Amino acid sequence: MRIHTLDLRFIGIPGLIASYLIESGGEYALIETGPGSTLETLRAAIRGAGVNEAAIRKVFVTHIHLDHAGAAGWFAQQGATVYCHPNAARHLIDPSKLIESARMVYGSQMDSLWGEMLPAPADRVVALQDGEKVPLGGVEIIAWDTPGHARHHHAFVIGDVCFTGDVAGMRLEHSRYLSVTAAPPQFDPVAYGHSLERLLAANFKTLYLTHFGAVEDVEWHLKHYRDRVAEVYERVAADFQAGVSAEENRLRYAAAEHAIAMADGVDEALWRKGEDANVTSMCADGVRLYCEKGR
Repeated sequence: MRIHTLDLRFIGIPGLIASYLIESGGEYALIETGPGSTLETLRAAIRGAGVNEAAIRKVFVTHIHLDHAGAAGWFAQQGATVYCHPNAARHLIDPSKLIESARMVYGSQMDSLWGEMLPAPADRVVALQDGEKVPLGGVEIIAWDTPGHARHHHAFVIGDVCFTGDVAGMRLEHSRYLSVTAAPPQFDPVAYGHSLERLLAANFKTLYLTHFGAVEDVEWHLKHYRDRVAEVYERVAADFQAGVSAEENRLRYAAAEHAIAMADGVDEALWRKGEDANVTSMCADGVRLYCEKGR
């Protein structure tokens, strides 16, 4: 098996969003497609890896957020089968509600950031249950139900490696700072913790993060990220109970994360780059929403 990390150069910046091209026994698959706005970059990267796009017959998306699955419909329209979580399938087939919701958040920036999300033909979308396997050449790709960032989230496992989507957070340029992916509306620290314990127990050799790249210090990463998820929740929950407003919560969250990143050796340039991939204000809203729901 060969794994190719394809850098989608989101908004022209390297190292923010990855797609993974998997090659085994003469068969090819993609894990993550990135947004529609980077589709042409992805297609060029596939060809640059020496692979004909038409040879990709299987596409796996960890969840249906636009930075992970925005281009999935295009591949489905070319005849590939898209594999996803059972709760994600309907949004791939009809992405109109997803697009409408995103447009309310991003407004005039929606198209330039995310591009077009095409509907996937229903007969090209396959929902996988937890533990279900899909053969690819000489390996099997196994779906793991891993909620926490989103309820409709899968990680994909091949042997001793795991493609984590957003359940293992964001880590740029091998820094020690782990940014908690907590965008609304489905952040759940309890489910997150269970998912991370499951990944820890598997003793994976390598994690492949969508944001961004291979992680080799797996145990440290997962334990530290588990603690970071608990930390951001406890901080926001305390402020929420104290009556801190939503806007003040965003400011406090950004300030606290900036301080943690600086203490972990991140410079201002890398911090700004991280904000392009995982906006702190949006994460602050995601954690606060969990608190508001009283769960």
